Amino acid sequence: MALHTDAAHSSGQVLPFRESLLATLGICFVIMLVALDQTIVGTALPTIVAELKGFELYAWVATAYLLTSVITVPIFGRLGDYFGRKPFVIASIVVFVGASALCGMADSMLFLVLARGLQGIGGGMLVGTCFASIADLFPDPRVRLRWQIILSASFGIATAVGPSLGGFLTQGLGWRWVFYCNLPIGVVSLFFVWRFVPHIRHIQHEGKMRLDWPGALLISLSLGSLQLLVEMLPKRGITVGMLGLLALSAASFYALWKWEQKAAQPILPFEMMRDRALSSLFVLSVLAGFAMFSLLMYAPLLFQGGFGMSPREAGLLITPLVACITVASIVNGRIITRIPNPNMMMTVGFVLISAACLGVVLCDRGTGGGFMLATMLAGGFGLGLVLPNLTVFAQQAASRQHLGIATALLQSLRMIGGMLGTAITGTLVSQMYGAGVQKALEGDHAAQWLKDFSDPEVLVNHDIQSVLLAQLMQAGHNGSALLDAARDALVGAIHMGIAIAIVAALGGLWMVRRVPPIKFGNDAKVEPVMSE
Repeated sequence: MALHTDAAHSSGQVLPFRESLLATLGICFVIMLVALDQTIVGTALPTIVAELKGFELYAWVATAYLLTSVITVPIFGRLGDYFGRKPFVIASIVVFVGASALCGMADSMLFLVLARGLQGIGGGMLVGTCFASIADLFPDPRVRLRWQIILSASFGIATAVGPSLGGFLTQGLGWRWVFYCNLPIGVVSLFFVWRFVPHIRHIQHEGKMRLDWPGALLISLSLGSLQLLVEMLPKRGITVGMLGLLALSAASFYALWKWEQKAAQPILPFEMMRDRALSSLFVLSVLAGFAMFSLLMYAPLLFQGGFGMSPREAGLLITPLVACITVASIVNGRIITRIPNPNMMMTVGFVLISAACLGVVLCDRGTGGGFMLATMLAGGFGLGLVLPNLTVFAQQAASRQHLGIATALLQSLRMIGGMLGTAITGTLVSQMYGAGVQKALEGDHAAQWLKDFSDPEVLVNHDIQSVLLAQLMQAGHNGSALLDAARDALVGAIHMGIAIAIVAALGGLWMVRRVPPIKFGNDAKVEPVMSE
């Protein structure tokens, strides 16, 4: 049933002010749910590994979530274009909150990884539908940017609180509460979305709508096999199994491209890739995600395991990084439509991200707090200039019927970049840390203690450290020196991973030049359909 008014469209929004505010608040609560989870888990992860054991699955706590998210984001982004986004947002909240409860009940790293995979499905559904909902409510980009300040504030509050809250909960109530805290937020977000967010559809179909299930399957096969290849190749080398994954990924991508060209209602319309603006923004999203997730996931391990900080101290140091994302997003929203070259904001953003990654690489245990703080501030401000502009630019460049899939694909590609960043850095940490520790132990004729040092949890868990130091002292070894050597090995490994993130950020700086100048005019008057 078509419900619209001339007054609403003349102001660039489909609902009156009060209804628009309540609907936007509903979307904000959903965004907070995802944003909080992205930052709160990273701070608690070293402690989780110390309790559940299994450092070999450290990276998989993040990559399992990213893997399932990256698959579901484009699928539900396109389904939202067809059927409207509200039903999928509601379903995703239920899945996400239920999976969060399972994560909190995990009794092993494998269980946690599986629960995080389920949580990623809910998170992918949320990201694939929620970010495009704001463009449904506010078709005019100038009006949308004003309202998007509220979204940026909510995202920033959640991300700013996340690291400190993660450290507080981990030390005070236990790491399981970093997942249980999603439950009340999920209940509130479910109420607001159910009650106030309208059911809007932009694409009308004659006859029965057929889902592109082959396309969805091929997306899952291509992205899933790619993730497994990235995760396993550095550890196992070139084997028949790895070549099989490479062949499966390549064949699935090719089959997806061929199938979507002839599909009546493709889930991934490849004609978007011919648009220079969109294709450039998609690449930038991958590069930004690589740098962002490398910092968010491994800076806490660097500070706690490498520099010996407590979870609370590490959380307080990470807070400026995520808090400045909000500040920069708000500043960006106020000035982006008033400057002659909006693309310049992303250029500045990638410069700051590059500087932040370089600063992390230069940090060691003797680095002053002021330098670390400046590094985190630069990274947060850079991400705050890049991330919202990627979304706004893509929504401005995409056609109305491709709004959802363009927005969703942008988020999905950012997750792919994050998936690559965490997997590569995780592999470097595992390999370089192990080699460094082995060398140090052999040099002190303490090779029999290699098993005790093989897992970096010994650098995080002070109880384990005390027992190990006592045992080493009884055996006549300098336990403190060996622990320092292990910390140095961990720091060097993480530095190498972040150095690769510098290359990604510099690649983004070069790629910004390929984005055609974005202009913020009024969108065409396309009448949405709101279903009762």
